[in-house]
Amino acid sequence: MAMNKDAKIYTRKGDSGTTSLIGGRIVPKNCIRVESYGMVDELNSFTGCLFEETTDSLVKSFLKTVMNTLFLIESHLAVDPAEAQKKYFADITPDDTKLVESEIDRMNETLPELKNFILPAGSETAARAHVCRTVCRRMERTVLRLHESEPVHPEILKYINRLSDYFFVLARYFAHQSGSGDVVWIAK
Repeated sequence: MAMNKDAKIYTRKGDSGTTSLIGGRIVPKNCIRVESYGMVDELNSFTGCLFEETTDSLVKSFLKTVMNTLFLIESHLAVDPAEAQKKYFADITPDDTKLVESEIDRMNETLPELKNFILPAGSETAARAHVCRTVCRRMERTVLRLHESEPVHPEILKYINRLSDYFFVLARYFAHQSGSGDVVWIAK
């Protein structure tokens, strides 16, 4: 989206605590739909931090795919449900979810079997991937609350669920690449 150099980023339209969905309906900024796509945006920003930090070209390429898919999910969630019959964006498909599963399988092949609970550590990058995992789980809970009142496409729900698994495996992958491996939880 190109902006005119004289256009301002602020509109002052949201000063009253409302925003507009795609389709034009005005809603409170704290409604569950806005909260849902805001959570996707938050995860996307954390994913961008991982993207900038990693030097692994395969991971970097896949993270870019994830960020694009998250932006697409955010866009779907920003559409007024009354306008859902209109085709604003491409769909999230089973192939998107299968791509995540393939990347999980690729990384898992290089990792030792998981025999213990692990702590969100192992390296700076591993810890950041764990943050993505926990933000993804929180995002999933928020989107599921939205789904209770306004249906969310099932493939979006599947993708989000699989993505948190991806970030868990990615955290282990980074920890093992750093040489420290999993940091095992020791129960007292």
